[in-house]
Amino acid sequence: MALAKLKADTTDARLADLRLPEAAAWANAARADALDRVRQMGLPTKRDEYWKYTDPTALTAVDAPEAALFSEDDGPLFDAVGRVKIVFVDGVFDADASDDLQAEGVEIARLSDAMQADIHWAKDLYGVLEARGQKPVERPLATLNTAIATDGVVIRATAKAAKPINLIYLHGDVGSDAALHNLVKVEAGAEVTVLETGPAAARFSQVLEVDVADGGTFHHVRAQGRDHERRAVTHCFARIGQESTFKSFTLTFNGVLTRNECVIEIVGDDATAHVAGACVGDGKDFHHDDTVFITHDAVNCESRQVFKKVLRNGATGVFQGKILVKAGAQKTDGYQISQSLLLDDDSQFLAKPELEIYADDVACSHGSTSGAIDETALFYLRSRGVPHQAATSLLTLAFLAEALEEIDDAVLADDLRDRLDGWLQRHS
Repeated sequence: MALAKLKADTTDARLADLRLPEAAAWANAARADALDRVRQMGLPTKRDEYWKYTDPTALTAVDAPEAALFSEDDGPLFDAVGRVKIVFVDGVFDADASDDLQAEGVEIARLSDAMQADIHWAKDLYGVLEARGQKPVERPLATLNTAIATDGVVIRATAKAAKPINLIYLHGDVGSDAALHNLVKVEAGAEVTVLETGPAAARFSQVLEVDVADGGTFHHVRAQGRDHERRAVTHCFARIGQESTFKSFTLTFNGVLTRNECVIEIVGDDATAHVAGACVGDGKDFHHDDTVFITHDAVNCESRQVFKKVLRNGATGVFQGKILVKAGAQKTDGYQISQSLLLDDDSQFLAKPELEIYADDVACSHGSTSGAIDETALFYLRSRGVPHQAATSLLTLAFLAEALEEIDDAVLADDLRDRLDGWLQRHS
């Protein structure tokens, strides 16, 4: 009873003065349905099973905590890559800073524009995968986003996109509270790469819904910004068709609180889904949570979860990952690994790996480790004249290498490695 009242009070306070954005009839209906579902579920508290390692109070509070602005002195990411740049500042689309929303092999529009149209393909996707992803674990913050998100992009790949689509999220207001919702529809045989960069806002909520049709390919590379005081919760919901490919990688620097959730449903035979992440955190205020749920509901499919965290000076890392293999999903190959490198005795890594299998011809495994720098390897490098800090950085990059190898594009991977190296040098 106490938990139910706490959830009800939290939800009522958050929704008390809420006004849903106006749009076309189908969009209004989707938002209203999401708002009803939020009220039924209630917003999360730390006493919820999937939030016991992460306190969601800052994410559910009526007002967003302020976050000081942090200047980015490394230059923009992925500058060496030809891309379509779409810029949001504190959750507001910046047309002047963005490129034309046109690219060969792909259709791009603002979500706000799509939701004003009476007929649009977004109608069949907006909030649909998010709603499917609420079972067996409820994710009310994603549902709240569906109800209140003011903007985002809708991307429909009809062939192999000529350029990656780079969503750039800039933070310019210390008290900004942004909610963006992005849709990606990959048609049969099509391919697209979506890049996401930047801190976005003082408090940031984002949902990405991805529908990959048979034979389609979706690549996703995300670098979450370096603002020290930002708070963010992101959700990715994906549905993967026959012989299709889904690959997502996230690199996170700093921040007070980051919770990244990924919910994937494999519904077509011979499909592949890879989710990977690396984070580097410094300080007792750093808290980073990766929560992943992959459902196998087809034959001869592969999934991989590879997560690495480097933590120091009291930082906290969390990993919750599950592989669910439904009856009939034979020949499933599911792999899950979560590891942390603790650079001092004050940091901690909390892991909850899970397997739930209802088929008898599968190969599924999970593992989780936590440890310090390999003293033997460190001694080897030091004995050959490598300075202590440089040797530590080399071993740290080697530790993160398995996660970075999940990025297919070598240019993108090299850019992120350079950023990691820069972070390690600054925090030496």
